[in-house]
Amino acid sequence: MFIMSEDSQRTQGRDAQSSNIMAGKAVADSVRTTLGPRGMDKMLVSSGGDVVITNDGATILEEMDIEHPAAQMIVEVAETQEDEVGDGTTTAAVVTGTLLEEAEDLLEQDVHPTTIVEGYHEASRIALEAVDDEVLGEDVDDEVLGQVAESSMTGKGTGGLTADVLAETVVDAIRHVDGDDGVVRENVNVHTEVGASSSATELIEGIIVDEEPAHSEMPVSVEDADVAIVDVELGVRTGDVDAEYSIESIDQLNAALDAEESELAGYAETVADSGVDVVFTTEDVDDRVASALANEGVLAFENVSSSDARKIASATGAARVGDLDDLDADAFGHADHVHTDTYAGEDLAFVEGGAAAETVTVFVRGGTEHVVDELERAIGDALDVVATALESGEVVPGAGATEIAIADRIRSEAAGIEGRKQLAVTAFADAIDIVPRTLAANTGQDPIDVLVDLRAEHESSGRAGLVTDGEDVSIADPVEYGIVDPADVKREAVESATEAATMITRIDDVISAE
Repeated sequence: MFIMSEDSQRTQGRDAQSSNIMAGKAVADSVRTTLGPRGMDKMLVSSGGDVVITNDGATILEEMDIEHPAAQMIVEVAETQEDEVGDGTTTAAVVTGTLLEEAEDLLEQDVHPTTIVEGYHEASRIALEAVDDEVLGEDVDDEVLGQVAESSMTGKGTGGLTADVLAETVVDAIRHVDGDDGVVRENVNVHTEVGASSSATELIEGIIVDEEPAHSEMPVSVEDADVAIVDVELGVRTGDVDAEYSIESIDQLNAALDAEESELAGYAETVADSGVDVVFTTEDVDDRVASALANEGVLAFENVSSSDARKIASATGAARVGDLDDLDADAFGHADHVHTDTYAGEDLAFVEGGAAAETVTVFVRGGTEHVVDELERAIGDALDVVATALESGEVVPGAGATEIAIADRIRSEAAGIEGRKQLAVTAFADAIDIVPRTLAANTGQDPIDVLVDLRAEHESSGRAGLVTDGEDVSIADPVEYGIVDPADVKREAVESATEAATMITRIDDVISAE
């Protein structure tokens, strides 16, 4: 009797578990060498020849063409980590892979998958309690937020000389969007442009759009500007149906041309008479209208994307107008300064100091396209973790110190757990150790020796991490070196890694239909 189609494939029992665990471990191993300030980069080349150079875990896993369903779960762990807290994606993926590796060893010892799952969840609960105990008591002020940002960016292509400068910019950006209702992270934009070193990155209190004036004679800078956003084509109207007009005399032709000129002049006159200084339109602007507006000293931009129009409206407080008859002072927004500049051959429009003043832009500079792309990813992560730290008000020691504390707490409480579940709890602690072990390996240290020393220092002083300071690598209190992470990053990594590892461990039957 055939229940499934002849083309279906089925893998059961230990074979299914081994296949899934092996796939998960392979994905985790692919990003392990990128962890930490001394982590290596990956070059990802697509079938079309596009190249991405990064050590951001989420980006690497996203760019990889992963088909195995269990391996795809590891990718989802990284994506969840990125969406929820913005950083710690590599840690989450590596811990998940190591939990699977430990689970495989337990399965070979005839520990039932259900027992492993129960032990992992118990250990996860203990780990979260340990994170709570590691939260530093000090206030999360600008200095601490700068440390959070710098810890996040160090080793991500920012360069050791500029990470502190970029951290300042990141903190300033988040402070600008921190209001009574909390941090509005989406009001911080990141705009990249090739053509200078990363130290030239700056914060713009407003927005930047890839636009140039509709006419070369228009002003390139307007102070104290009234701003209008219109969804109107400033050109000759055309019908929606095909039509032909028969002109039988030169007088008729001249009349048609005069009517066209009058229509265009009317557009320019309406805009100029409204008193607006800068106009952004999502439609075309006829050259003759643009010329007339230039003569009136009005700065106009055409074919602005709808998303950019929304950003401009948010920054300036302008209302979008669908009819020129509605163009009046009530619909205007305001900006302290609107100007255009050229960077590496690209024309950019800057709208700064808007009346709404809720939107800011981190203007990222870099020497090459690959550099600015990696900087954009690093700054994006830093913005996320600073926002997370500011909202929660909780930070913990970095440099592997929190993981050492978590593993130590789990081992101490494992002694009170009866039965085989104790094996799974202890295995969880061994999996958490992968973070300091990997940090050690990526700095060229012996992982076993460093782990022993970290445990000893933790026992004696209560806090120990693998600190990199310039060229020196030492075991010390990371807080003294300003290496801290948001507590929520650690919590999310523990929770998402546990959920993915337990789900994969429970699978003992894989049925695939061709």
